[in-house]
Amino acid sequence: MATGKKAKPTYFNAIMGVALVLFLLGVLGWLLINGRALSRAFKEDLEVNVDFHDNTSDENVKRMQSILDKQPFVRSSRIITKEEAIKMESEVEGGNIIDFLGYNPLFTSVSLKLHEEYVNKDSLAKVRQFILQSNVVRDVTWPNVVVDTMNSNLRKIGYILGSISVLLLIVVIFLIDNTVRLAMFSNRFIIKTMQMVGATRSFITRPFDQRAFLNGLISGIVAVIGLWAVMSFAGAQLPALASLNDPSLLAILMLGMVVLGIFISMISTHRSVVKYLKMHVDDLY
Repeated sequence: MATGKKAKPTYFNAIMGVALVLFLLGVLGWLLINGRALSRAFKEDLEVNVDFHDNTSDENVKRMQSILDKQPFVRSSRIITKEEAIKMESEVEGGNIIDFLGYNPLFTSVSLKLHEEYVNKDSLAKVRQFILQSNVVRDVTWPNVVVDTMNSNLRKIGYILGSISVLLLIVVIFLIDNTVRLAMFSNRFIIKTMQMVGATRSFITRPFDQRAFLNGLISGIVAVIGLWAVMSFAGAQLPALASLNDPSLLAILMLGMVVLGIFISMISTHRSVVKYLKMHVDDLY
């Protein structure tokens, strides 16, 4: 499609403008994905302690661990003996507790790490009730305050980021639409001239739609490259971030950025062409 040399800079500006807003949306999407992964990491790192009675044999402790490992809520488990427990507690307290008390007050236990969906007040209560059915189990404990505070804060952060995402998506659609329509303004006389010489609407819109597809594709790819550069830089500065990334979700995010760029560019371009086809020549000035 011959649009003249003057149209090329406009296309370039439109491509970069669309790429910029897609990049901003992509960065927020990446933060949401990492926030979700960080939430899962926090929850799955919580330890639930299953304490046993003093007279429980090592064989029964191992048997109970084997039973727990088969439960759907358990992600991993490890046995902590009385000796290991008192050693860890003495390190925390900064002194020898046995020397002070004259005996070891702690119990052999199994430390459980649960799957994310079970780390909430109601599910933990049901897990505790289930485990306490065993007559060798003395008690089941976890840091209640940490669970309640963590779930509350993560929920608030999720609501805030979700609201920002919806708002930014609306802004992105509006900005891309206006950027494309502004780019098409320079082609209004070409569009009208083609109509005046007898070209059909489909003949006129086709090359512009094809160009819009290409522009949207380029914008999406540029935005994805920018997002990838930011992710790589962040990963180099904070290696722990790289371990949180979910490749499948990131692939969906990047594909969504490209598809959104193409879709909005084509819709906005087509609307602009049809708009100029309906306008009177004098209204173009």
